[in-house]
Amino acid sequence: MPAQPEVNPPALNAPASNETASNGHYPHLFAPLDLGFTTLRNRVLMGSMHTGLEDRASDFPKLAAYFRERAEGGAGLIVTGGFAPNVVGWLKPFGSKLSWPWEVRPHKFITKAAHDGGAKIALQLLHAGRYGYSPLQVAPSKLKAPINPFTPRALSSRGVERQISAYANSAKLARDAGYDGVEIMGSEGYFINEFTAPRTNKRNDAWGGTPGKRMRFAVETVRRVREAVGRDFIIVYRLSLLDLVEDGNQWDEIVAQAKAVEAAGATIINSGVGWHEARVPTIVTSVPRAAWVDATAKIKPHVALPVVATNRINMPDVAEGILASGKADMVSLARPLLADPHWPAKARAGQAQRINTCIACNQACLDHVFDNKSVSCLVNPRAGHETELAYKPVLSAKRVAVVGAGPAGLACATVAAERGHRVTLFDASNEIGGQFNYAKRVPGKEEFHETIRYFGNTLAETGVELKLGTLATPELLAEFDEVVVATGVNPRKVAFPGSDSSTKVVGYLDVLSGRVKVGAKAAIIGAGGIGFDVAEFLTVEDSPTLDKSRWMAEWGIDPDFSARGALLKPQPEPPAREVWLLQRTPGALGKKLGKTSGWVHRATLKAKKVKMLGGVEYLGIDETGLRIRVDGAEQTLPVDHVVVCAGQEPRRELFDQLAAAGKSAHLIGGADVAAELDAKRAIAQGSRLAARL
Repeated sequence: MPAQPEVNPPALNAPASNETASNGHYPHLFAPLDLGFTTLRNRVLMGSMHTGLEDRASDFPKLAAYFRERAEGGAGLIVTGGFAPNVVGWLKPFGSKLSWPWEVRPHKFITKAAHDGGAKIALQLLHAGRYGYSPLQVAPSKLKAPINPFTPRALSSRGVERQISAYANSAKLARDAGYDGVEIMGSEGYFINEFTAPRTNKRNDAWGGTPGKRMRFAVETVRRVREAVGRDFIIVYRLSLLDLVEDGNQWDEIVAQAKAVEAAGATIINSGVGWHEARVPTIVTSVPRAAWVDATAKIKPHVALPVVATNRINMPDVAEGILASGKADMVSLARPLLADPHWPAKARAGQAQRINTCIACNQACLDHVFDNKSVSCLVNPRAGHETELAYKPVLSAKRVAVVGAGPAGLACATVAAERGHRVTLFDASNEIGGQFNYAKRVPGKEEFHETIRYFGNTLAETGVELKLGTLATPELLAEFDEVVVATGVNPRKVAFPGSDSSTKVVGYLDVLSGRVKVGAKAAIIGAGGIGFDVAEFLTVEDSPTLDKSRWMAEWGIDPDFSARGALLKPQPEPPAREVWLLQRTPGALGKKLGKTSGWVHRATLKAKKVKMLGGVEYLGIDETGLRIRVDGAEQTLPVDHVVVCAGQEPRRELFDQLAAAGKSAHLIGGADVAAELDAKRAIAQGSRLAARL
């Protein structure tokens, strides 16, 4: 192998600056990181996330505004969404790419924005390989990905060399564009990871057949990139520590790869966890916080480079604990900086309670990516829309009444008050949060507590007058300049013999609130998102909340990470109840759940032995149970309770009363559209209305 270019070694234990040392809030998190030729101002790496704005140069000013806000918010090193090094590496046709000199100029908007905000920024080089949604895709071997309809073309030896050259060329162009570095994407089942894993590399030439040959592509890519960019340029290598697929890499192979890319010229090793086709969840809300940090800690002693912990690190105390324990040198925050671009600044100021916490729902970020939509965030609809959704100070303050302290009302009230309006928020309940107060009780959705905490603090911070336990009436609202009705929903009732009279038939609110204790056998009517939530609640309700080790056992993850792909046989815990999940519509259940999280819910219920039936006709309830008909055959489910999750209806009584009294009002959230309690739409609708008032 040719001699490796020298790179100044990083000073991993560099002392904090005087400013940081005097700041008692998270001292490890805000200690600078000396990389030898440059210094990062703190240990926060904004992880790569494709926003959809990367695909057209005309959207780069929007992308620059997005990065500027996160740089000003305090991120130390920003990594962009993935850019292909050539056409065959496209994520999708005409998607993000940097391979030609004339593509450099628009990137200067991005690098200038990050630098003006005080951050360093690296371009992620992502060759999609067999994950590319394009007939042009190439891969180490001709093997179709299970999540892609296209079959890749297997590269010749000369073709492999061309891909390496493409990486080096793209990295050089990134430097010309003003980037401080590149991240080479070597994980998550993309092109480089496909070379390293026996699952996808069936070659028997110089690029496959043995672990050393399989990792050769990764090593040569890092080496050639370093030669192209010189010594004073950051190279982050995203190393797949846990493939979480059959025939993935084994730990000794991962260690060898880490050492080899270090020798080839990498500056930082970032952790990658799981392939897109893996049947193990890695970032959804039910994954314990910092679930994967022990894999980062296990690789750390084998290299002298800084290593980065990633995934499900969403609050400063978690990040500080990781760094203080020596398990990593940096932490990667991708979606947490979607949710709150000022996460680092708030943490540094000791104001963690003001952070708008990522709840790992995936609904407006990853689900949007896979639906070809631009990315945003359920709890922060400004994410990705910074140039169009601005919360500008008002010229003339109004008295604004918001009725309903659920997600829509909370968003509207806080944004309107932030802009300078005098806002009063009413709710008949004695607590804020609306339906989030039920969602937070579902196992795996405990993060919803954080959103309620955030809004509670923001109400106080922005001066919203909060009137809980107050039933708003047209008379009470008469003197307000603007009235916003966010009164939410009522659960929809069902009608079949006995449904009104039997004590066995209960609503989901009764169950989630604890007002009704469900018996040992239960049927759930309605298999939308709420039905799935209630099924999970009932199957694990009597079990303690899973800790990390128990969660890993449930999903079959080797806690020592030694098994190939880090997979073992799953060991799900017994269900707390016998549950049937039913829907009237024929076919498989859960088709309308989120693209990137729905499969997790379906797999969870399958592991808990929940019986899922579609095309169900409800015949009646009596002392023997729930009588149903499926495919023409009648049967009786011997249940103690039937839980109704059959949808919702808008609660518009107040809106209608205001209209009758001649008082105009705005209608938002579930009171406007009740379908599936869409918090993403509700918060966005409330925020956008408040931005216009």
